[in-house]
Amino acid sequence: MDLKLELIPVPVTDIDRAKHFYAEQVGFRLDHDVRPNATVRVVQLTPPGSGCSIVLSEGLAGIAMAPGSLRGLHLVVDNIEEARATLAGRGVSMGEIQNMGGIKYAGFRDPDGNTWTLQEIIKQR
Repeated sequence: MDLKLELIPVPVTDIDRAKHFYAEQVGFRLDHDVRPNATVRVVQLTPPGSGCSIVLSEGLAGIAMAPGSLRGLHLVVDNIEEARATLAGRGVSMGEIQNMGGIKYAGFRDPDGNTWTLQEIIKQR
């Protein structure tokens, strides 16, 4: 049995602001922005190279969470220095790179305070 993680809800207060942040600053691909009725909106975005997307939504009580309550989602990168510099160059406020003995991390927050972590696993030679 396969269990594929393919969609993670990200709780935000302003979908348009979050959509701009994730698409224009972080570089996620905009997959969908739909309004199936007057009270529901669903915006799906996918990080480059990922099989898992995020969803920004309103009007879906089943996945409602407090904006800014999501913590520590990891984006795995091959070169954390390059990834950090790219995001910082797009206006993302980045934390410093920390080497935790074989794994490097650098964090950032979205406009609502949801936290993300870049992770590079240092390859052993």
